[in-house]
Parts: sequence; C-alpha cells; structure tokens
Amino acid sequence: MDNSKMLLSGSLAALAALVLTAGPCPVAAADKAPVVKENGVEAKSEVWGKYYPHQYNTWKETAKSEEIVDMVKKKPQLAILWAGYPFAKDYNAPRGHFYAVQDVTNTLRTGAPVSPITGPLPTACWSCKSPDVPRLIQEKGEKEYFTGKWAKYGSEVVNPIGCADCHDSKTGELALSRDYLKRGLTDMGVDVAKLEKKDLRSLACAQCHSEYFFKKSEETDAKGDKKVTMTVTFPWKNGFKGEDVEAYYDALKFSDWKHGISKAPMLKAQHPDYELFVSGAHGRNGVTCADCHMPSMKDGDTLFSDHQVRSPIDNIANTCLNCHDQDEQEFKDVLAVKLERKEQMMERAMDGLARAHLEAGKAWEVGATEEEMKDILQDLRHGQWRWDYSIAGHGSYFHNPEETLRLLGQAIDLAQQARLKTAAVLAKHGVIGYQAPDFSTKEKAQALAGIDMAKEIADKKTFKATLWQEWNKEAIANGRLNPESRKGMSDKASWSE
Repeated sequence: MDNSKMLLSGSLAALAALVLTAGPCPVAAADKAPVVKENGVEAKSEVWGKYYPHQYNTWKETAKSEEIVDMVKKKPQLAILWAGYPFAKDYNAPRGHFYAVQDVTNTLRTGAPVSPITGPLPTACWSCKSPDVPRLIQEKGEKEYFTGKWAKYGSEVVNPIGCADCHDSKTGELALSRDYLKRGLTDMGVDVAKLEKKDLRSLACAQCHSEYFFKKSEETDAKGDKKVTMTVTFPWKNGFKGEDVEAYYDALKFSDWKHGISKAPMLKAQHPDYELFVSGAHGRNGVTCADCHMPSMKDGDTLFSDHQVRSPIDNIANTCLNCHDQDEQEFKDVLAVKLERKEQMMERAMDGLARAHLEAGKAWEVGATEEEMKDILQDLRHGQWRWDYSIAGHGSYFHNPEETLRLLGQAIDLAQQARLKTAAVLAKHGVIGYQAPDFSTKEKAQALAGIDMAKEIADKKTFKATLWQEWNKEAIANGRLNPESRKGMSDKASWSE
C-alpha cells in the first residue's frame, strides 16, 4: 500500500475512533429521525427545515456571504495562466452554500446558452452545486445525467447546496449522495460498505471539495445519434499527492485545455481541499471537516451542528480554541504568518508561470518547432498544475501548510526551468532579452489572453433576461423551486458591479 493509501486508511481509522459530538438531527438518540421524503430525494432544504429547524436556520446564515471578490482583478496573472480556458474570463472567491446555484449561473464561465442543447459547458458542471443533482441522477440515471450540455438542466437544478447533498431523505442520516466519490474511494482500496458515520463527517464534504475531472466517453444510440458523456471522476488511483494525480493524468494523456498563448496541454485543479486535509496535521490526528466547519451548538436541551459552513477563522472561539491552547488574537497572529508565507510563494509562482507562458508564445511566434518546445510545454503543464493543486483548495495553507509550500516551491522551480529553456530557443531564433508584455491589471491580462469581455458580458446579460427567466418560471410551475427560498438573495456578479 502506498503512502497516500496508508494516510487515507489511517485517517478513516482515526475518524472511527472519535466520539460524534453532534448528530444530524435535534431528536434524542433513541428516537427515530423524521422521514422528510419516503422515496427519492427531497432537494428543497426548506422542507427539511420543518423537521430540522436548528440546522436549517443556521444553513440560511450562509446567505450572509454575499460579497463578490473578483480574483482576476485582484490577481491579474490568472487571466494569463488560464488563457484559452473559461476561468480566465471570471473567477471569484467562494461564497456560502446559499449562493451555489446563483454563482454558477452568473459566472461568465458558463457562457450564455440560448436553448437546452447549447453549451459551452457539460451537465457535469452542475454536479457540486445542488441536491437537485442526486435527485436527477436517481430519476434519470447517472449516464443520462452526465450526457448533454449545462443548459439541459437549467430548470431542474435550482436549489443550492443543502440538506440532501449530505443526508438521506428518508432516514436523515449522513450519506454519500454521489456515486462517483464511492468509485474514487474504491479505486484507492477503501471498502465503502464499511464506512462509519464518523468517516462521513469528512467524506460528505469530499463529494465536492476534492479534485476531479470529466471523463469523456462516446457512443451511438439506437437511433444512430452520437452521445457524449462527461462523467465526474476522481483521479485517486495513484494517491493524493499532487505528483500522484499528475501522473494519473499524464498516463491518460489527459488535458483540460490547450493553453491559448503557450499551446501547452494544461490541467485545471478543481478544489482539492480533502486531499491536502487528509495528509495535514488535522487529518492525521482524526479531526473531521465537520469538527472545524460545523461545530456543535446548543439551544436549550437541543444539541446540533452549526450548518453555517464557513471558515473556522470566523468562529475561532467555537472551533480552533476547542483544541488549541491560545487566546484568539495569538491564534490569529499565527494564522496570519502562515497565510503571508503562502501568499509570497504563490505570487512568485504565478508571476513566473505567467511570464513563462508569454515567453513561450513569443517563441512560437518567431518560428520555434514542436521539438524545441516539447520540454518547455511539459514544464509549464507540471509547474502550473502544482501551483493550482496547492492553492485551488482555498484552505490549503491551513489544512496542510507544509505541503502547500512544497508544491509552490516546485511550481516556482518548474516555471524558472521553462523560462531558461525558452530563452535558449528564442536566442536560437534571433531574439535576445525578450521582455514579456505588461499584465499588471485585469484589463491588460485579459486582452493578452484574447478575451472580448464586452461581448461576454453582453451575451450573459441577454441570457439572464431571456432563457434564465424561462428556467425559473418552469421550475416554479413544476414545484421544483419555492420562490420564497430565494428571498433576500442579491443577484450580484463581478461583471455587473
């Protein structure tokens, strides 16, 4: 068994030894949990709220995270790093679960479809945004769910991340609602049938807060129509380390996109929080995601978990200080140092990689050959992957600061190697001392990436005024969406401010 499998096994064993401090429902342990829905998945969290009011009321508090933080404006290098990929258009800091559906609908990354069969993205892009996803998979089958374009389910996926993502609608118990996570665990040698409730206090989160890709398969149906299925797949067969996942993708010759400037075959990390957490100090010592992100609360005699899932730093007295023997300010000072170190390394990696892409683009422009560029593109692929894997999980500097810095160090090194090799190629083609163009602002960087932001925004506004309105009307008419559940929700986007 390799180190990553040993870490996972050890983590699960440690979790099993923990005492569960807060059950999934406010009833006494001997009582039978209420049935929210006898058969199928109840995707509307407000229905769950009738039976689990404490959990539901704290879940609604995730609506308070309404601020939009435009990360491409804050870190313009991102537009260069993701040139040719939708993230270069629009990427914001994560908000609360309440906004999951709104954010994926509003982002420029999902484009401006005009019908249920138009793109650009596949249906799989809904997969972590809503309990309507397990409902659809149960009703239509997983294969059908993963076939087609994102707009196919615009009127179906309307309830944001909520109760049925992590709980069984009939029993109220914690449950894995996504079979693709079960397959990922099985690939690592985990017997999913033997998972205990304590394990699920982290694995329920891992359904979404993990690295995955869309595995493509094609077939022709009985009518002769070509069907393309893009299935969420966890690349864990080799282990959890950044290099393990990288090797998995390299063996498949998989890439998410061809870089728009350097032409490198690129990988985009999703949000590998779980992978870094498991090998960090908390994961190794049996702490679960819920311990820190959903601490116990008490209302009279009722003990329940806080469903205002957020950073533990926003609630230090009830999270971190349960274990750490420090006062609040002292603890915040320690975290500030960890974050500063990560930010410094991240900036160096991003600057180096961005310049490397632009310099590679210049090499192609002056006549570099594929053979001359081969090693450079591999360095760019691997360097950017390690940068992305280390920071795409937004709590990585807290979950596993050592591993985060190790990967960032490798990213910086690989970026420098790519630049040195490119300088030699440029010199061979008569270019000495080339300076990459200025990408110090979002506008300059996106222009270099070839993005027509005015058109992207205009198209999105048209979509919001037309097809999106139809989706909502249909969802309400069919009883899938209670309009009251969106009461107080602001309709913000980075491009609308």
